[in-house]
Amino acid sequence: MPIQIAGELGALKPGTRFAIAAARFNSSIVERLVEGCVDVLGRHGVADGDISIARCPGAWELPLVAQRLAASKRYAAVIALGCIIRGDTPHFDYVAGECSKGLAKAGLDSGLPVIFGVLTTDTTDQAFARAGIKAGNKGADAALTAIEMVSLLGKL
Repeated sequence: MPIQIAGELGALKPGTRFAIAAARFNSSIVERLVEGCVDVLGRHGVADGDISIARCPGAWELPLVAQRLAASKRYAAVIALGCIIRGDTPHFDYVAGECSKGLAKAGLDSGLPVIFGVLTTDTTDQAFARAGIKAGNKGADAALTAIEMVSLLGKL
């Protein structure tokens, strides 16, 4: 039988630090994601002083901010939170595609978990639903993913 290696929730060492990179664009939605993220981190024993939040203009800028946070080696994981809502032009495709690629690259280059907590929706209603109104809070989900990845990478 193969050896199974899995991350766990709640298995954090005291003093484990997390960074949140949060876009200001669509702030009424992103702030709900930030609140959900911070709440879950706190519920898993992360002290307020061990959470840093760096705010940037929008989702396009998130990869650079996440890259800098990860490169600092002060954090166990970086959680990127933003919201891109489809409009009538191809702008959505450019921003969403480059944001996701850039965040993936920041994680691979740094060797740290860089979590994609960026909503990409067709409508504002869908975005609010995923920010805690109807469909859970994707910022909270991103925090859970970060905790599990920190645990898993600590075992590898």
